[in-house]
Amino acid sequence: MANSSAISLPITTLDEDAWEDLLSFIEERRVIPIVGPELLMVATERGPRLLFDWAAEKLAARLNVPTADLPHPYTLNDVVCVFLAGRGRREEAYVRLRGIVKDANFDPPTTLRHLAAITDFDLFVSTTADSLLEAAINLERFSGTSSTDVLSYSPNRVVDLPTERERLQRPVVYHLFGKLSTSPTYVISDEDLLEFICALQSEHLVPEKLFHELEHNHLLLIGSTFTNWLARLFLRMAKRQRLSDPRDVGEVLADDHTSHDNRLVSFLQQVSVRTRIYVGAARFVEELHERWQARHKAAAAPVSAPARFLPPAREMPDNAVFISYAREDLLAVQQIKAGLDAAGITTWFDIDRLEGGDDYDRKIQRNIARCSYFIPVVSGTTQRRLEGYFRREWSYAIDRARNMADGALFILPVSIDATTAAEALVPERFKALHFAPLPGGQVPPQFAQRLADFMQPRSR
Repeated sequence: MANSSAISLPITTLDEDAWEDLLSFIEERRVIPIVGPELLMVATERGPRLLFDWAAEKLAARLNVPTADLPHPYTLNDVVCVFLAGRGRREEAYVRLRGIVKDANFDPPTTLRHLAAITDFDLFVSTTADSLLEAAINLERFSGTSSTDVLSYSPNRVVDLPTERERLQRPVVYHLFGKLSTSPTYVISDEDLLEFICALQSEHLVPEKLFHELEHNHLLLIGSTFTNWLARLFLRMAKRQRLSDPRDVGEVLADDHTSHDNRLVSFLQQVSVRTRIYVGAARFVEELHERWQARHKAAAAPVSAPARFLPPAREMPDNAVFISYAREDLLAVQQIKAGLDAAGITTWFDIDRLEGGDDYDRKIQRNIARCSYFIPVVSGTTQRRLEGYFRREWSYAIDRARNMADGALFILPVSIDATTAAEALVPERFKALHFAPLPGGQVPPQFAQRLADFMQPRSR
């Protein structure tokens, strides 16, 4: 048990060992961020405000709810309760709120963009109904293209992860408490939250794949507004065991209120010893982003791209160069495409890796069978991932190369970091080839010219 003096002292940060452990777990993809409303600071006509504080005022005005008797500051729950008490139609509140947020069209806050820029995160859980998190990911990782998979839960429509986490091909945002809609399928009141929490504890209504990931991974609850018993219940629900039982994963609660809740702090320090508290949601994200960048400075260094990245066509064009990559290396692959596009070389890679079935596989085989050249992107990521669809693509390329004359060039491996041909975990046939260094995806002029020279006879 922790003593009373330890309980009375708020925990404001993580020590260096804790940060080192957390960053290592993130690199191993064993951490899931759970994002709450305290990260949604948007630019309004009255200056920066939390999205749903602003939305509560707008909704009260839209529903003609008198606010004089409401507590200040009042919440969405306060507005909805008064509206329903006045015999307002429940459905109208959801329709109006969706319209208010949609029409505002806020840009994602910088803090959310910094969280999204940590590319080792591939699964995000949102406890809010807005789309700012997925917009931040699309901006940071896909140049604004809508390429993040978005899923949302509601008690009457259970949606789970489409596959096991290690097989996900794109980042996923899972809206645990529903997503803005014209129907009452998302949380805007305490009663809604109660219904969702109860449903998520039902054996038949729980998204099993998602909760398996929550159970077996470290969690970052960032900007949550859960207080006392709701925080306890959520942790217990996610971990699926007594919080005092020995376990090898933990949680960080980073928000602006938990440290002031003496009863919750006491409970966590006495019962849930793997739970850490960090004061300040935005401050936590900024420190996490800064420390993560410092560990990835080679990959994160600004790249002077010769051209703006344009997403590849959905179908591969004729005479295109096929780029094969691990999904974690997408930012570097975008730079490769921009550099080669600027040199007049048509490139293609699959940015829409949604399916994993036979149709998808046949499509990839066809594209490798007819591409001009095949560029496998080798990196620290491909070193860590002993399994991955990119390895199947490498096998298909080798199968095609077996039918070519000795000395014919088709496979052109590149390394986007310090990984060398000697140490690379690649097929033996790759090791006999020259590995072109493209640090961070930057395309040297000589590489682009060499490839353009190769392409010339094929374009005649």
